[in-house]
Amino acid sequence: MRHRFRKTQWLPYPVESVFAFFANPANLPKLMPYWQQVRLEEIELHPAPRKSAFSSGATVAAGRGTRMTLSFRPARLSPVRSTWVSLIEDFHWNERFCDRQIQGPFRYWRQCHRVQAWQSEQTSEWGTLLIDTIEYELPFGAFGHFANRLAVRRMLENLFEHRHRRTEELLREINAGVESHA
Repeated sequence: MRHRFRKTQWLPYPVESVFAFFANPANLPKLMPYWQQVRLEEIELHPAPRKSAFSSGATVAAGRGTRMTLSFRPARLSPVRSTWVSLIEDFHWNERFCDRQIQGPFRYWRQCHRVQAWQSEQTSEWGTLLIDTIEYELPFGAFGHFANRLAVRRMLENLFEHRHRRTEELLREINAGVESHA
């Protein structure tokens, strides 16, 4: 059975800045919980890097056809590492990109990251709405469905709470650096 998970986050930065950050594969390990010790083991990058007005040099972007292999610890204090291979199937600058798990712990996993200009309801300030949508299926049939209800859904919630905090921290650092170079 397929499940759907969706999270949104408003960020006080331009779409171009937020998209460039998420399209750079080097930022993925920085977003994950430290205990997972995520490493980018291999990357087949498509297309070539592109310059961004929001960086001091070329911004590496994982475009359509990019294949990445990550390794990570699946549980705290785990002595073994798991592998996750993903392929970016869909990529549109400053709009969205979607990746699909080719090898990993899920029977099926497809995640789309969308960005759009959005005005904050609290401050009326313009920024970016980041929308993450995941469609996933666990292995083991009914047991996998039970595991989703028992733990996996909560793990995703916790992961995205962490990712949202780290995204704010990292973008604040990056944008402070850009402003100091201006």
